[in-house]
Amino acid sequence: MRVERLDLDEWADALPADGFEPFHLPAALSAIDSHAAGDLRLFGGFKGQQAVGLLPLVVRERSLGTAVLSPPPGLAIPRLGPILMPTSPKRRKREKVNREFTERVLDRVGADLALDERLASAGVDDGLATRVGERVDDGLTLFRMLCGTAYGDPRPYLWDDLRVEPYFTYRLDLAETTADAVLKSFSKSLRREIRDARDLDVTVEREGIDGAQAVYEHTVARYDEQDEHLGLPWPYVRDLWRGLDDRARTYVARDGDGEYLSGITALYSNDAAYFWQGGARAVYEGTSVNSLVHWRIVEEILDDPPVDSVTEYDLMGANTERLCRYKAKFGADLVPYYLVESSGTTMAAAKRAYEFVQG
Repeated sequence: MRVERLDLDEWADALPADGFEPFHLPAALSAIDSHAAGDLRLFGGFKGQQAVGLLPLVVRERSLGTAVLSPPPGLAIPRLGPILMPTSPKRRKREKVNREFTERVLDRVGADLALDERLASAGVDDGLATRVGERVDDGLTLFRMLCGTAYGDPRPYLWDDLRVEPYFTYRLDLAETTADAVLKSFSKSLRREIRDARDLDVTVEREGIDGAQAVYEHTVARYDEQDEHLGLPWPYVRDLWRGLDDRARTYVARDGDGEYLSGITALYSNDAAYFWQGGARAVYEGTSVNSLVHWRIVEEILDDPPVDSVTEYDLMGANTERLCRYKAKFGADLVPYYLVESSGTTMAAAKRAYEFVQG
């Protein structure tokens, strides 16, 4: 297997038909490249001319050393990480591709960083220093990756002395079903919320960039109310939304006078719609309207998705107990994904330094 650096066009050609996150799409990676602090590097693993693995990384230099990240923090990207596309269905061969791609891409990243260090020492201002996971002179390298749900075997990273930890999301399966059947699968209280909101003078419609900005500003305001900082720049949200075109859809609830109540921006891969931004609690005439917004997204997945192969709704929020109490009402499947990161006391100290991984 050989590993190559790819440009966005080559990445687009290698991307499979399924099994990837919305932020693996070229338009999303372009927004990341424009707004992330660091250097976006796209790696592809090939056997002959056949792509068998893809991995986007952002390499970021800080005073403490180098961070190698997928996804980069600060851009509200819940998952990124590797995509595997083995050509054989056999378990042994699939595991071999996974092991080889992991080993080769880590070696390639390490070689690239070592080259950057040599260029820098020769007076060429071309980047970063240190090999992944190692101490070189006074520099540290932090490797941190949140994998997509389709990447189910992170053991090769564990075998490479990286730490692996499970996380979870809720995925609502909407294949081969009807709206009535889905509604019946919800909890009684959730069905009542949707029904009560329908009876009010409330509309939920898909809106354009102005609606997306309203959702963004409402989310920022909600964070401010809780004395928290969202830290997500609007120009990035705008560029991502526009770049993804119909794969970014914003659903806004308004009262009878057209006043904004609540909204959600959902992002679409080839497999699923992803709850991405918004959904801050909103009550109108004593009734929560957020469930009605979620229901509008479910209806669109069933009747009018941007990609016909979309059959799931990823609700996110399964790692926060407070959010789980609500999200569990949808009766969705609990699906794991994995955090992969550098281990050991040295890396723990590096991660405690906030500026090391933040933009």
